[in-house]
Amino acid sequence: MLPQESTARGRLRVYLGAAPGVGKTYAMLGEGRRGLERGRDVVVGYVETYDRPRTTALLDGIEIIPRKTMAYRGATFAELDVQAVLARKPKIVLIDELAHTNVPGSKNAKRWQDIEEILDAGITVISTVNIQHLESVNDVVQQITGVPQRETVPDEVVWRADQIELVDMSPEALRRRMAHGNIYAPEKIDAALSNYFRVGNLTALRELALLWVAGKVDEQLDRYRADHHIAKPWEARERVVVALTGGLEGDTLIRRAARIAARSKGADLLGVHVTTADGLRGADPAGLARHRRLLEDLGGTYHQVVGDDVPRALLDFARGVNATQLVLGASQRGRFAQLFSRGVSVETTALSGPIDVHLVTHERARPPRQHAGSPAALTRSRRVAGWVLALAGLPVLTASLYGLRDVLTLPSQILLFLVCVIGVALLGGLWPAIFAAIAGFLLLNYFFTRPYRTLIISDPEVLLALVVFVLVALAVSAIVDLAARRTREASRAGADAEVLSTLAGHVLRGEAALPSLLARLRETYGLTSVTLLELTRDQGPEDKSDPDAWRIVATAGGAPCTSPDAADTDVVIDEHLTLAARGRLLDAADRRVLEAFAAEAAVALRQERLREQAERAKPLAEADKMRTALLAAVSHDLRTPLASAKAAVESLHNTEIDWSPEDRDELLATADESLVRLTRLVENLLDMSRLQAGVLGVSLHPIALEEIVPHALYELGPLHHRIDADISMELPEIMADSALLERILVNLASNAIRYTRPEEKILITASWHGDHVEIRIIDRGPGIPRDEHDRVFQPFQRLGDRNTHNGVGLGLALSRGLAEAMGGTLTPDETPGGGLTMILTMPIASLTHTASAREST
Repeated sequence: MLPQESTARGRLRVYLGAAPGVGKTYAMLGEGRRGLERGRDVVVGYVETYDRPRTTALLDGIEIIPRKTMAYRGATFAELDVQAVLARKPKIVLIDELAHTNVPGSKNAKRWQDIEEILDAGITVISTVNIQHLESVNDVVQQITGVPQRETVPDEVVWRADQIELVDMSPEALRRRMAHGNIYAPEKIDAALSNYFRVGNLTALRELALLWVAGKVDEQLDRYRADHHIAKPWEARERVVVALTGGLEGDTLIRRAARIAARSKGADLLGVHVTTADGLRGADPAGLARHRRLLEDLGGTYHQVVGDDVPRALLDFARGVNATQLVLGASQRGRFAQLFSRGVSVETTALSGPIDVHLVTHERARPPRQHAGSPAALTRSRRVAGWVLALAGLPVLTASLYGLRDVLTLPSQILLFLVCVIGVALLGGLWPAIFAAIAGFLLLNYFFTRPYRTLIISDPEVLLALVVFVLVALAVSAIVDLAARRTREASRAGADAEVLSTLAGHVLRGEAALPSLLARLRETYGLTSVTLLELTRDQGPEDKSDPDAWRIVATAGGAPCTSPDAADTDVVIDEHLTLAARGRLLDAADRRVLEAFAAEAAVALRQERLREQAERAKPLAEADKMRTALLAAVSHDLRTPLASAKAAVESLHNTEIDWSPEDRDELLATADESLVRLTRLVENLLDMSRLQAGVLGVSLHPIALEEIVPHALYELGPLHHRIDADISMELPEIMADSALLERILVNLASNAIRYTRPEEKILITASWHGDHVEIRIIDRGPGIPRDEHDRVFQPFQRLGDRNTHNGVGLGLALSRGLAEAMGGTLTPDETPGGGLTMILTMPIASLTHTASAREST
């Protein structure tokens, strides 16, 4: 079905493929032909058929907008003519290769920018793109295939398309198409099947494309549900949410949720922790960090939301991610506690609606978090002062008011006692205020109510007034104490947040992570030493006090702890790591921050070890990459000269054909040229392996350039006429190995000839600069971008060369290695006016030796 027309901005439809050859262009042209049959105005803006007959046949009968030709560096290129499309103003235009890079000098750098102009004009566009050209997966595709993609398109451009259709094909079917010659020319098929089009590569690319399109489908489904105000989850895909508290039961819940998710292919696993809005109560940071790592190891994601009503916050999150199942720990609340509150698990189950709730029992569950052990709201001195005020102030107030008993009424006396109780509450907290309220009740009853000096109250209204006095005094005291407690907790939370913020900034500034963390912790809490210990064996009951069972991973400060029992405070991070602090015993509030430090220390240690492993694996990966590239390249490049030589020899050996002398000479020349190519390839490979092994023999001696360059040109055979050499006789001799220098010059000249038009000449010049001579090989080819100058010297690289049968890409890497082995350098530079200049720098021989050599000559 074709996209709908629009009177404003045009609509964009994209055919997305996993790899070249799956049929994107064919599908796009088929869509265009169906539009023509329905009477739609469809034109071709730009289509690349790659000479595929069935694709080319679909162009018959469709109007084609002429392409715009542009000249760049002496070559002519054809590009999409945006102005011609806008002038023609069709309803629908077909434009291939969305990620294409336009020739420098075009109005827009990228074709997708051209398409944006056309869409803004109200024209609908149908285009194509492969998954490897999307910016977000570009690095992943390079890791899979080993081939960098320099032409990319931002994901947002494709994501905004009105329709995205995946053109899918199994790897086996795509390889059959390749083998039948339906994608590439016959001479490229073997190399493609053994490199980019391997079954593993195609399978991985197919999965990337399917997952990317699945994400787009999810986004469309979410938008549809939001537009139609659909709050209930749709079970289009299983999404399992597990609620976490940071407790010991979390590991059990996560693993159970992972097993539930594993029963459905492609199910998502999400962990969520709800923290209160005031931020004053929270879970164990080390426990949450451990849960996060476990979630990520099992393929899940961790989330944190804020809410005072935990059940509703959990369900809001679950509905927001379209979850189908919710995993909770079974409540540990007793029956008496459930009379006042049903608990999170029961409340969540009652409100869950269509979401399935799993209540998981667990042996390692902890009881509900107790706050009785929290630090006192007021300092000890203030509490003592409150008791003193209650014990001394109330008698003084009673004595003062007793003499005024006939002047002041009972309500006034009650108010003054209430002021005293509030003062005690402000100064000393809840318990002194409760004592003051009860004592005030008794004093008012004994001294200021009839009958005096008895605890009998004859007037019911007086009794009511005194009871209200006690209740108000107790309520005000509780509120004042709670406010003081929350103020202290908030101050403590602010201090903790400041410490953690400083910690995060300290690490993010690039300082060594693990030593920085431990040193910051020691400074923050004034500790003598902080040590990260690692268990070296399976833990036993006596290991906490056995120094031989522990290894010091990192330490800061004075003498380190050698075991957890030797520390004043220790925090268990996991079954192998423990953070030990010496200097003073930390209270419970400080311990929470210490646990956050410990969790970060474990992460820092893990990252440090991963970096070390990556560094150790890097040489092996490079060697494996080189071996893979070598086998892939040599499998084809050895076959070509061998096949040519074999065909020539077999033809000469055929006695049924009477070859003329000219034909015989041509066959012999072909065989000779193929064997020379084969010999050069094998020599390059052997020399490259010797260079990497450090066993290449180099014999340095003074050499005159005017003698070496002609020999190198002779090695080029018939191609030597394309070289102009300008070597002065006045140049000093250089220190080099004549055979290796000749090899370098042949490789550089061959490379320059390959990328230069036949009518252009290659220039070789040399100049003397102090203690070295610069030899320049100058061509007028397409050149190499400056940011690719280093990559061109990597083995098996052929930047800008799509024909993988023209050598293994080893010449420049070998040339630089040979130059450096002789004490020289090889660097690329841009040729003014376009092209590439390779600069070979070699040290000169001593001037005395050079002069004597010239005189003897």
